[in-house]
Amino acid sequence: MLEYIQKLDTVLDETAIPPVMRVSQKFSGAAEEEPAKTLRIRLREEFTQNLRGKRIAVTCGSRGIDRYFELLCTIVGFLKEKGAVPLLVPAMGSHAGATAEGQVDMLRHFGITAESVGAEMRSSMDVVEIGCTERGMPIYVDKYAHESDGILLFNRIKPHTSFRGTYESGLIKMLVVGLGKQKGAETTHCLRYENMAGNIEDAARIMLGKLPVLGGVGTIENGYGRLAEFAVLTKEELLSREPALLKKAFSLMPRIYLDEIDVLIVKEIGKDVSGTGMDTNTIGRYHTNAAHGGPIVRKLGILDLTEKSGGNANGIGLADFITNRLYEKTDFEDTYLNTMTSGEPNSSRIPMILSCDRSVFRACVKLCGIRQTDDVRMVIIENTKYMDTIYMSQAAYETNCGGERLKKQGELFDLEFDEHGNLINLF
Repeated sequence: MLEYIQKLDTVLDETAIPPVMRVSQKFSGAAEEEPAKTLRIRLREEFTQNLRGKRIAVTCGSRGIDRYFELLCTIVGFLKEKGAVPLLVPAMGSHAGATAEGQVDMLRHFGITAESVGAEMRSSMDVVEIGCTERGMPIYVDKYAHESDGILLFNRIKPHTSFRGTYESGLIKMLVVGLGKQKGAETTHCLRYENMAGNIEDAARIMLGKLPVLGGVGTIENGYGRLAEFAVLTKEELLSREPALLKKAFSLMPRIYLDEIDVLIVKEIGKDVSGTGMDTNTIGRYHTNAAHGGPIVRKLGILDLTEKSGGNANGIGLADFITNRLYEKTDFEDTYLNTMTSGEPNSSRIPMILSCDRSVFRACVKLCGIRQTDDVRMVIIENTKYMDTIYMSQAAYETNCGGERLKKQGELFDLEFDEHGNLINLF
């Protein structure tokens, strides 16, 4: 592989990379000022039933939720205050290699352990079949959640990267897919993403009728990836209130204020950023026909994989070019298992692999269809979760549609790369 990579580098040597400027993007900055205090009050108001001695399963997902540890500890503290016995149950579908140990390890990346949170961790991939939908889809639930006296759902609510529906990423999906573990996630996805929204809702209605679900805590993040608000929902409110929360999450999402981008470089992707490694709603590229929206991106390059992703590089298939560094960090067993469970291989196809960051930049510029370097609308982002600071070429900045929501933070400069061709001094 190294031989062909070196030959490609020589082909790209004469391609110039446009200079860029640092740009700040303004999004909604709505934020919850005292989340732990407010959450504690809301939990006391909503869950007044007697929980003394009851074992309550609290779902723990694989996403990098803002204030994750703090909010989880608050939930656990409230349950103990009520005399209940909280149990932390990893609820990640097939993520982390679809193993009980892998899912515990993923939570450890977020600082969440039985010792740090003060509650027993019950992790297993074993499930119990509790019913079947009208479409013939069996419904599964984690065995520990099934054995518990109550289930409290905890998850971030946001638009899904692969489909549109009344319920996308949130508490209802956590119930059906997260607690369904690998088997449940696979059956929910098996009828293609076009039917995903219906599958989730059908299964959720049956699960809510059969399982001792107390309710849920759903968070919404602002355009800076920070906690904007949360909702504490009772079991009866889950189906009725989550759709409005999803719309609110849509309105707060960060974006790139361009309708067309010639070159988009994403510094890192990962499961802790998005289920598809990077938010498809932001980059305008999708691996299914069940979702749409976002900018038109001519060429897309990805440079690296987050440590917290644990080798899962789901999402690389949306890129045109990746670095050899990213390729070598990819755990293909984990990535492919995740893809096989979701039912759509497009998200893990292998793009062209290049030696270093500089070559990825050059390849994107060379093939974006713009002859003059100064005319290339190039954007560089750290990841799709944090986009308040990005970098733009002059052509990109001049054609942005953000108006006063974009502000130049300096003059144009040439990108710097180290002796290995890797980008330095940006994020």
